Amino acid sequence: MKKEQALLQKYLLQDLQLPNRMVMAPMTRSRADNPEHKPTAALQGKYYAQRASAGLIISEGSPVSERAVGYIHTPGIYSKAQVEGWKEVVQKVHQAKGRIFIQLWHVGRISHPDFHNGELPLAPSAINPKAKSYTPEGLKDTVTPKEMTIVEIQTTIKDFANAAKNAMEAGFDGVEIHSSNGYLFHQFFNATSNHRKDAYGGSMENRSRILFETIDAIKKVMPENRIALRLNPSLHGIFGMTMDEETIPTFDYIIKKLNDYNLAYLHLSEPFNDVSEVPFAVTQIAKRYRPLYKGTLMINSAFDQAKGNAVIEDGDADLVAFGKPFISNPDLVERFSQDLPLSEWDKDTFYTPGVKGYLDYESKTS
Repeated sequence: MKKEQALLQKYLLQDLQLPNRMVMAPMTRSRADNPEHKPTAALQGKYYAQRASAGLIISEGSPVSERAVGYIHTPGIYSKAQVEGWKEVVQKVHQAKGRIFIQLWHVGRISHPDFHNGELPLAPSAINPKAKSYTPEGLKDTVTPKEMTIVEIQTTIKDFANAAKNAMEAGFDGVEIHSSNGYLFHQFFNATSNHRKDAYGGSMENRSRILFETIDAIKKVMPENRIALRLNPSLHGIFGMTMDEETIPTFDYIIKKLNDYNLAYLHLSEPFNDVSEVPFAVTQIAKRYRPLYKGTLMINSAFDQAKGNAVIEDGDADLVAFGKPFISNPDLVERFSQDLPLSEWDKDTFYTPGVKGYLDYESKTS
């Protein structure tokens, strides 16, 4: 009798039963090209419902406020119209017997004045990441952002809590805080992007304060065991993020402290690029943090079927998130189950409007 693949085993995520351990990773697709920046049943609803056989879907990053926006056509979760749009999307996923969390997002300094009526993006410190921002007029160089005041930090925390409340109204099964990949929270964590001298800068406790205050605010409006977050400890050379001797100790501190919470899961990324020559980097994230974190651990970044099964069998993760394979294979779970070849994705249509490269990938299984 053939042994069941580890990826296809059921998993109890707190009080949410997952039929398998394959998660659809959050991926920006830039399809909310309407005045309200809201998702629709016809586009996002169909897209996610096509992939409902995933153990869990994590939506694309959804800005928690207008000030959080940094990419074109990203569907928000701060207006009534957006909540109503997401409600239709979630209904379609649930009708297809799927489960879906929304990723709550603030890009911080990876934005541009074009998104904010000429005002500067907000960030922990006035340090230009020297990256590119994808604006309505195309790629533009980032600018030096505005250092956030204490009031602006507190407002942002409230924005995340309000977005979580909106997500519950829309019917989502949970939320994932995007505290990763060089965006706002990550900018606070890193001493190279956070030069503050107040309660949100300096020590690793202060640099991570905004994250824990945000979790505390969110758990007042929704069940704590449906809150998750994503971290990328060894991000280096992307979005202006650089590692120093304090980077990994800061993530060690954050992840140990997360054990004080009853979260849905911790979502970690293996390095996005080769960091073997970076003196402060950790090259094997799951292996380092599995012993430190006592809850459910999800891992991602360039996993295939074999590597996904292996990381679970080795005990280094409970769930594996797949990104691009889910774009071009709506039936990725079934293909893995039947050991079928995968369809290739078209990177040229990752962020283009309409159905092409979005709804037109076929399911080959039944």
